[in-house]
Amino acid sequence: MTSAILVVLLGLGYCSSESDRFSLGIPELQGPSVAFVGDIISFKCSLSTYPENELFFLKLIRKGNRDKILGEYTSLYGDAAEFPRIIKLADDGNLQCMATAQNNSNIQPTVSKDHYLKVIEEVKDPEIDIVSGSAVLFEGELLELHCSVKRGTYVFYEWLVNSRPVSPSSLHQGHVYIRRTSPQDSGSYVCIASNVVNNLDDTLVHAANSSEVVITVKAVVSKPEISFAVLKKGPRNYSVTITCQSSEGTPPIAFSLYNSTQLVANVTADDRYATFKVPLVFSRHMGWFACQANNGNRIAYSERIPIEIVPVGGPVTMSYEYDIGENYAVIGLRLYCQAAKGSHLRYQWFLDEMLLHNQDSFYVVDQLPERSMLLLSVGWGSAGTYHCKVSDSFDNTTVIRSKKLYIDREVLNRLPPLVQVVVFGCFTFLVLLVSFCCCAGVLISECPQCCLCCVLPMTNHIHNTVFVFS
Repeated sequence: MTSAILVVLLGLGYCSSESDRFSLGIPELQGPSVAFVGDIISFKCSLSTYPENELFFLKLIRKGNRDKILGEYTSLYGDAAEFPRIIKLADDGNLQCMATAQNNSNIQPTVSKDHYLKVIEEVKDPEIDIVSGSAVLFEGELLELHCSVKRGTYVFYEWLVNSRPVSPSSLHQGHVYIRRTSPQDSGSYVCIASNVVNNLDDTLVHAANSSEVVITVKAVVSKPEISFAVLKKGPRNYSVTITCQSSEGTPPIAFSLYNSTQLVANVTADDRYATFKVPLVFSRHMGWFACQANNGNRIAYSERIPIEIVPVGGPVTMSYEYDIGENYAVIGLRLYCQAAKGSHLRYQWFLDEMLLHNQDSFYVVDQLPERSMLLLSVGWGSAGTYHCKVSDSFDNTTVIRSKKLYIDREVLNRLPPLVQVVVFGCFTFLVLLVSFCCCAGVLISECPQCCLCCVLPMTNHIHNTVFVFS
């Protein structure tokens, strides 16, 4: 039994020795991991375990393609192989070293671990393509730019607009993608293409700039506002200047003026407004005017306004309303100045022939469309004679003035004589009527004393009433 076990062990040892004689170890491939196209670099392949007195080959191959030999070396005594190579772009990827016996088919080939080689080709001639179409677009439309290079590997892209970085939210690899543009996205776009050597710290070794691409994002024109004014250039030389203005919109803007449905004139402005001149005909309805504005995306329409210019005409009247304070005293006045006719009027207020401006400590001038109002606080400083003048706002040739009105606190708070006479007359009539009724009753009842008792109290009341108004 013991001898049998010894024989088995000796046999196993012999087999193991024979196996070592006919096996190859795993080769080890060493070399740079980064190279540029055209560099001359060397890879080293060594084999730690190999059969004695046996020729074997060390071959440099590309992973997955053993038939393409990049370098070959014959080794007899286990010396390492050197594979010098001029790097090409096709060398990018995983390389391997394969060890094979020369004339012994019993020895199986072995392959090294993968050695990744990054082959960098410097970037050249980056270009920007406008994928979305035109370089001129309106707000809300899509903008998509793509940067491509004629040559280059491991390329990193950076985008600038007007020399400032593009928002990272708009960047996707070599693309700029803005779904809804605004005028702030306008500017000169530049793509900077760079090679990246180290993926860990993004070391850049070469960079190239593209040509500028100018993108214009136009603001859509807004609804124009229409207004007009009368212009005088000389005697009997009047015209109406109509202004059309949009608060938003990228120029140039084409403005058109219409009278109802008839085109009056059009002009292309480099700003957001335009003016038109129309001959003026006084005291006649000239029509309903409207503006159109268009900067290429849509047409915006203004409101329709009527134009009728009526010169100033008299008479000019001045009226007032008053405010009552404590003890029924007048503390404030609202004076109104109004002309009989006129569409574009200028009002002026005067106190003792001195022109009153917009406001002071005791008055405020308020210019209403149909008339002018002077808000006046009644006091010692506001006493005086007031009147107003009215003229056309576009021409001071014709000036019409109102009658004068004297304002004073005592005068305002004193009852007019006519009112006193009316009140006194009413009381007198009432007393006489009551007296007549009393006397008639006395005569019927034959009591003269009763008549005196009835009349005397009424007479005293009349006397008191007259004393109050005197």
